[in-house]
Amino acid sequence: MPNLSPLLHTTKDLRDESGAIIDHPTFLSSLDLTVDEKQEIDLARKVIRQALRDGLSQALRNKGYEGETCDPKFYIQGSWAYKTLNRPCQTPPQQSDVDDGVYLPLSIMKEEKPHLAIDDFFEAVHEVLKPLCDDNGWALERKPNCMRAVISPYAHIDLPLYAIPDVQYTLLKAAMEARGVTAMDSIAVCSTTQSWKKLPSDKILLASDRGWIKSDPLAMKEWFEMEVQDKGEQLRRVVRYIKGFRDQQWDEKGPSSILLMAAACPLFEFESKRDDLALLNVVKGIPKALRDGVLSPIDSTIYLTDSLSEQDIQVAAEKFETLGQYVEAAINASSEAKASACLWMRAMLGDRFPNRPDLIDDKVAVPLPAAMAAFEPEPGELEILERSKSG
Repeated sequence: MPNLSPLLHTTKDLRDESGAIIDHPTFLSSLDLTVDEKQEIDLARKVIRQALRDGLSQALRNKGYEGETCDPKFYIQGSWAYKTLNRPCQTPPQQSDVDDGVYLPLSIMKEEKPHLAIDDFFEAVHEVLKPLCDDNGWALERKPNCMRAVISPYAHIDLPLYAIPDVQYTLLKAAMEARGVTAMDSIAVCSTTQSWKKLPSDKILLASDRGWIKSDPLAMKEWFEMEVQDKGEQLRRVVRYIKGFRDQQWDEKGPSSILLMAAACPLFEFESKRDDLALLNVVKGIPKALRDGVLSPIDSTIYLTDSLSEQDIQVAAEKFETLGQYVEAAINASSEAKASACLWMRAMLGDRFPNRPDLIDDKVAVPLPAAMAAFEPEPGELEILERSKSG
């Protein structure tokens, strides 16, 4: 059975006959942002945070909010916090999405007309950031659940706006100051310095166009980190692989990253040194999971698949079924069909999957399934599925 894992991920250096290290491309490395891209995002995030620290309290005072000065606190969340962020596959329209939550004490946002307070929150953030965005050539826009700063063709920073209880805000402020977290204001800061005293999930309110919504991004991060701790880093890589597949097959939207993560974790089985088999185990189970409905791992009353129409679910299930067929065929290919195996994987994952059959380990091979044996891939890239903008 050929081992495709070296084309997905490797920790070993590839050397030539002289012992010099040579390039060993992998699908995972092609999903990474470059160092320069990370630095550009990091710098933008820092200056956005500083602008809000300097100006948000005054902007709210100008709108009639009185009392103690309330400096915003921040928390990196979403794919960057989960370490599953991929660089965009198709730009435009795809972009890497960095979520940086903005937290204020609940009292400052309490009004007789809560929706008006939400509008004030969004407007104050917009007023503070608009000059900064204009100076840097960034686009600033309000989304249903956040403010978004588009900082480059390949990346944007979303700013979800939260209100938390005053007591927890005070504790959070003291804890962060005691650890000097403000000084360590970097995307690269480790999770221990990014964490804070656990806030009550039902008291964290997200400002949205639908009003204040109970939302706890810390709970989702803790759930996923526990899954990785229990099952290993291979799980995190598999999540990135299926997100890469999603971005290849859908120009826009498609199943959300949270949905794919929640669907993948219960299906995952560790396969020692075999990311290809671990990926296959997950992919073969996703179609049924989508059709049955995927529950939120932190709220059993919410189905994450409710965000998709029945047609969207069927399209997604069929795409993952096809992916499973091609991954299985590639894994079961004979030694003579290694080049075909690469083409089948590239048909599903795109040209970010290396066309390097020489790197496939085929020490143990089995015959190609009859259904695939008659299929001779054409030279060049193979287009199997039409990309969809549904979702």
